[in-house]
Amino acid sequence: MIKTVKLDCGAQVVLEKIPYVKSTCVGVWVKAGSVNENGKNFGISHFIEHMTFKGTPSRNAKQIAEDIDRIGGQINAFTGKEATCYYVKTLDSNIGKAVEVLLDIFFHSSYDEVEMEREKQVVYEEINMHDDSPEDDVSDTFYEALFNDHPLGTEILGTKEILASFTPDDLRKYVDENYTMGNVLISVTGNFDEEEILNTFEKHFKQLSKKEQKKVIYPDIYEPKFIFKERDIEQAHICMGVRGAKLDDDLHYARHIVSGILGGSMSSRLFQSIREEKGMAYSVYSYLSSYTNDGCFTIYAGVGQEKLPETIRLIRNELELLKDKGITEDEFNAAKEQLKSSYTFSLENVSGKMASNGKSQLLLGKIYTPEETLNKISSVTMEEVEKVINEFTNMNSYSASATGRNVVDLKELICG
Repeated sequence: MIKTVKLDCGAQVVLEKIPYVKSTCVGVWVKAGSVNENGKNFGISHFIEHMTFKGTPSRNAKQIAEDIDRIGGQINAFTGKEATCYYVKTLDSNIGKAVEVLLDIFFHSSYDEVEMEREKQVVYEEINMHDDSPEDDVSDTFYEALFNDHPLGTEILGTKEILASFTPDDLRKYVDENYTMGNVLISVTGNFDEEEILNTFEKHFKQLSKKEQKKVIYPDIYEPKFIFKERDIEQAHICMGVRGAKLDDDLHYARHIVSGILGGSMSSRLFQSIREEKGMAYSVYSYLSSYTNDGCFTIYAGVGQEKLPETIRLIRNELELLKDKGITEDEFNAAKEQLKSSYTFSLENVSGKMASNGKSQLLLGKIYTPEETLNKISSVTMEEVEKVINEFTNMNSYSASATGRNVVDLKELICG
């Protein structure tokens, strides 16, 4: 059973007790990610996540790791477009010690200047590794094309130039403005003593500032855009797609079903046509990315340099076939089962449940039970699917990015 509690201090806690397991996962979620940044501090959300593990007045970075290893736990964090999460997972018998370490780094990070300069080198290498991956590079460029000047189009890692400029005061200012009571949520899943863990949170989270986060309204006029990056690499890579698919949209699951039929599995149309029948690509798939107020549907393929134009033509053929003929009842039912399975599998560990509950409550202000979600998937109709097909097959709404040695006219190939 999922339970939402508001502490006396104002902090929000989501609890899902599972008494038959022997582990517990605790996540502290902050509604601050790359969408909260501007041209002067791109990458700061991600860099703060890194620096949180670099030491407090009572522990250095090594001691943080050792204290968690000593109890057989796992501690980590991740930064997204709209949120950052710090979490720890351990045996239920050690959860008190694990939470003490987690809250120490969350509330008392030193942001030491020497450690900052050292960690900047680590993030520089992360940026290098990311840039060396054409698949990651083309995906980021696609977001740039699709979202234009909106913060969703910016890269979570930021740039080396901006990263180099960060000072300890920059980090403290960002935390002060964004790590506030209304922006923070705690998600706990597994086996735990509810009264004990709530008392711990009450004691620590009362120190959070209650100031309101500044809301920035970004002008957002969408115009399709096409970007080709010339790079001397073995394969050409392409991302193409359309805007839409926010988290709580009425057609959310219908979009997942259509995406699954197009490129979500080995039996999908794109995989069978482009890889199995034509042997054009090793990797070809489609997926949805959903955010609070927007999202996108994306088709990706990695192919030989000379095969890029033909691959785009084949993708267009599949989209045209989808528009003209629709989907079969068998495809519809199979895609529903795939979506149900994928959702259910993601919840079969305490970390997955913690993340699902925390993200949903933080960004949507509500949590759907597994039963409600599965019912939503089951209740998707063919009429809803047809609406999504019209969205996904409107080539005049497509944006695209590609990278490779042989420059091609993406707009001409995709829009005709």
